[in-house]
Amino acid sequence: MNLQEFFAQHPKVAIAFSGGVDSAYLLYAAIQYAEKVRAYYVKSQFQPQFELDDALRLAEELGADLHVLHLDVLSAPYVAQNPANRCYYCKKAIFGAISAAAASDGFSVLLDGTNASDDAGDRPGMRALQELSVLSPLRMCDLTKAQIRQLSREAGLFTWDKPSYACLATRIPTGEEITAQKLHATEEAEDYLFSLGFTDFRIRTQNGSAKLQMPEAQLPLLMDHRKDVLAKLKNYYTGVTLDLEVRG
Repeated sequence: MNLQEFFAQHPKVAIAFSGGVDSAYLLYAAIQYAEKVRAYYVKSQFQPQFELDDALRLAEELGADLHVLHLDVLSAPYVAQNPANRCYYCKKAIFGAISAAAASDGFSVLLDGTNASDDAGDRPGMRALQELSVLSPLRMCDLTKAQIRQLSREAGLFTWDKPSYACLATRIPTGEEITAQKLHATEEAEDYLFSLGFTDFRIRTQNGSAKLQMPEAQLPLLMDHRKDVLAKLKNYYTGVTLDLEVRG
């Protein structure tokens, strides 16, 4: 099966849209082949503002019908407690909100951007998607991440080389309570590093300190801005450390 055949079988679809590489290409393909498509973006405390900005930009460029839903994900059962299966409860809340909105708008088929490179075994939220009967056409059509990036590039989507980005909650160790304050600190600190030219990095919380994880090639840039980075991050963290085990 290819995507054109998939959308011939499912001509009216709702898409859970994150603004990332996979869901961006899925939305593009749906606009090409489906009869009617509506995208839904959920803005919660776990998504930084730049992800919403990217989603709005792409939707405008594609002329897509995009609805933005606002969700207090920390009020969902167990999410703030941050158990090992937090992603299950988070996905349940987010996709539950999208499913309800889509159903209210007359859409009975909900899609997500899971691709053939994603390992269901290490995706705690996969069970939630299955329970909500979410379809993953990129996976069903055996499209890998590399293929999706190439197809996105050919389609002229600016997301084709966008780095993978895990939600802000992943910066907080399992078992440690997630709060809006911690998420805000992470977003502000990472935004600052983005502004200095850093890419594909993470700032993780460790006992109140910030642990920087970034590719080895970016370490010279870090040293160039060492004093500024320390001064900025100490507004949010008790200390700043560098994870030297990260390779890249």
